[in-house]
Amino acid sequence: MKKVIKNIFKIFLLLFAVGIIFIAWANYSIIKDSSPFVSYKISDVPEAKTALLLGTGKNLSNGMPNAYFYNRIQAAIDLFKSGKVQYIIVSGDNSTKDYNEPEDMQLALMKYGIPKDRIVMDHAGFRTLDSVIRAKDIFGQNKLVIISQKFHNERAVFLARENGMEAFGYNANDVNKYAGLKTNLREYLAKTKVYWDLLFGVQPKFGGEKIFIP
Repeated sequence: MKKVIKNIFKIFLLLFAVGIIFIAWANYSIIKDSSPFVSYKISDVPEAKTALLLGTGKNLSNGMPNAYFYNRIQAAIDLFKSGKVQYIIVSGDNSTKDYNEPEDMQLALMKYGIPKDRIVMDHAGFRTLDSVIRAKDIFGQNKLVIISQKFHNERAVFLARENGMEAFGYNANDVNKYAGLKTNLREYLAKTKVYWDLLFGVQPKFGGEKIFIP
């Protein structure tokens, strides 16, 4: 019996080691492949008709303002006012009546002078994969600039390019390391899951009729 338990333990350790190696490889691969296409400098970003602003809640669970949200809004404003993009798709979660990331982003952008008719709403951006693929399949964009924090842009740009899009990332300012620790740890697994989604051809939760952007 002891020998069986010992062998099971060895198999468990082996699988654990393989899992850690795969997580490390997936993160390294995505960061490396996306690196030439993401930047903090607007001057590095090519012109495109449309930007894709990835959603997050405007407030934290404790009710405090979410720095990730407001930093992304500022990046979108800077990018639009630079003339690099003409439209902004705001894509996020609207799974309940009282939680509406796209509307929160729209209102925040309009507050700082972005015209309403230049903001396109996507209420079905439940995951990064959904937001990216819907930008192509629903909104007809094959070239776009994705706006989020660097760690998120790496994954989003990689996904977009793997799905045949000419995608670039404009990085919003990050939050301090302590405040963003949980998010950054979760991102290691999110980058790993990208390969699962690609391998099994995972599609957005919702499709729908195509929406024309002038």
